[in-house]
Amino acid sequence: MHPRKFERRQAGEGTAAPVPAEKNYITPAGLKRLQDELRQLRVIERPKVVETVAWAAGNGDRSENGDYIYGKKRLREIDRRMRFLLKRLEIAVVVDPAQQTRRDQVFFGATVTYVDGDDRERTVRIVGKDEVDSDRGEISWTSPVAKALLKARVGDTVTVQTPNGPDAIEVLTITYHEA
Repeated sequence: MHPRKFERRQAGEGTAAPVPAEKNYITPAGLKRLQDELRQLRVIERPKVVETVAWAAGNGDRSENGDYIYGKKRLREIDRRMRFLLKRLEIAVVVDPAQQTRRDQVFFGATVTYVDGDDRERTVRIVGKDEVDSDRGEISWTSPVAKALLKARVGDTVTVQTPNGPDAIEVLTITYHEA
């Protein structure tokens, strides 16, 4: 470490206060999917790979042992994914769309049908970052479309910034379903 940086750190200069973790808004179904994936990795996949690595390690020379090398790599991948899931679950804030009382406006969990500037009708559901599935029409609450739609009402026209420039979209319907 450079001496000047060390001196500044000792004096308390240049150190920032810890940044609070961003909230991870998620539906109950999304939370269950993350928990299920973590459980699958922890209880089923990781023990299988550990068993394979132990068996491969017992076969002698590890430098050319494909089972051992691949197994160790797969263990690192599993451990990395488990750490990621644990961090996301730690900051999870569950929001149940079915409990939304203000159903006349777009909020987290809403299913919104809108028409865009090209007169195409689209339906999207606003969900957490870890739940996004574009094939099912689920978009993150931090996406440009969701940000533009938040707090809009039926009949409102909002502007979304697209790579091709601004696009006006009109809200046709807003519904809230159980997650």
